[in-house]
Amino acid sequence: MFLTDSSVLSLPLCMILGYYTLIVECSAYDFKEMLERKKVKSWLKSVSAFANTDGGSLFYGVNDEGVIVGLENPQADADFISEMMKARLDPVPEVQLIPIEHEGHTLLEVKVKAGTLTPYYYYQDGTRTAYVRVGNESVECNSQQLLSLVLKGTHMTWDSLPTQVDASKHSFIILANTFREQTHQEWNDKYLESFGLVTPDGKLTNAGLLFVDNCTVFQSRIFCTRWTGLYKDDAISSVEHRANLVLLLKYGMDFIKNYTMSGWVKMPNYRLNLPDYSDRAIFEGLVNHLIHRDYTVMGGEVHIDIYDDRVELVSPGAMLDGTQIQDRDIYKVPSMRRNPVIADMFTQLDYMEKRGSGLRKMRELTKKLPNFLQGKEPQYQTEATSFYTTFYNLNWNESGRIPVEEVANRVNSTLEKYPVNEESSVEKFGVNGQKSSVENEESSVAKDSV
Repeated sequence: MFLTDSSVLSLPLCMILGYYTLIVECSAYDFKEMLERKKVKSWLKSVSAFANTDGGSLFYGVNDEGVIVGLENPQADADFISEMMKARLDPVPEVQLIPIEHEGHTLLEVKVKAGTLTPYYYYQDGTRTAYVRVGNESVECNSQQLLSLVLKGTHMTWDSLPTQVDASKHSFIILANTFREQTHQEWNDKYLESFGLVTPDGKLTNAGLLFVDNCTVFQSRIFCTRWTGLYKDDAISSVEHRANLVLLLKYGMDFIKNYTMSGWVKMPNYRLNLPDYSDRAIFEGLVNHLIHRDYTVMGGEVHIDIYDDRVELVSPGAMLDGTQIQDRDIYKVPSMRRNPVIADMFTQLDYMEKRGSGLRKMRELTKKLPNFLQGKEPQYQTEATSFYTTFYNLNWNESGRIPVEEVANRVNSTLEKYPVNEESSVEKFGVNGQKSSVENEESSVAKDSV
């Protein structure tokens, strides 16, 4: 388990060789000038945090400024670290103790592997405390983080956990009807177990509770608000929905359609729709937030905030791997599902694809619209406990709503690049079973200005 030989290993890329300097501490490693034998908690909590998060390293013999100062007796320090981890951490994480020789200085790297038996607790005086990495700090877990670690350590997810609720006391009529409408296949109640909504002994799982007709899960809610102007000042309309996930998706899309516009221009042989937003892109976004949100946050819900110039979707739960989505290439983000049972059910309903391409698809669908302008693609942002998706109004600029003539002239100049049958006009999606097309005059005449 421990490597305490005299292997000379290369330092991480953050080492600037020749200047004896490491860059500042970050989420992946900590610096320790010396081993604090009387304050073991000060460094053991970092070991706990690394094991509970994405792994990392403690470098002993490096001061807070990143300057290499070395250790006097690295072997004795390695022995003490090994002993303290066995005595104070439960379970003991997988760690390598690696001595590093560099130009007359001896460092000790404590390399902690991301654990699979989470949570890893620091134990003292009968008290167990788990830590996680937040930025360059090791902080004590809150209740939601601890629950997530427990689920991770048992290789289970919240949505797959069984409840004590009898499935026989609940109905799935809305789910069954939606399945028939979306897939054109007959529903069979045996699907409830195969989709992970009901256990073999007839109990609902947490996912099952979110799909029953009379869903009573407190956090299964959406808050929809149309704000006046560009900020959260006065609300034109505000409504809260508490329902199963199929209905929440429908209610959310209905609200967005009611408070966004879909203008059009008349062409020689057809009418070209110029909507404020791609309906399908927003649909993908709302599906993404309902599926991937953190349902362990009891006071959390999905928010739909509509402003003059944008639509924002917000839900509890950041990236599973702890990274910031705004710092990632969305074309290279792997699919990691917090709620795989819910995700699979939405896939069965043909509401999403299995390969985890939602973020990319939202941008591509928006760029297909004939009135798209560079810089108006959907943006994604994560904070400590929330995920944000922002869609920008394609018919709005810093001066306000763009006149329809201006939009039409710009579109006409490059119209040959955008076939009429693009997503902006004809693509069907099943949130309400309706189809939008260039021939559907009634749906757009009521909103005939851009």
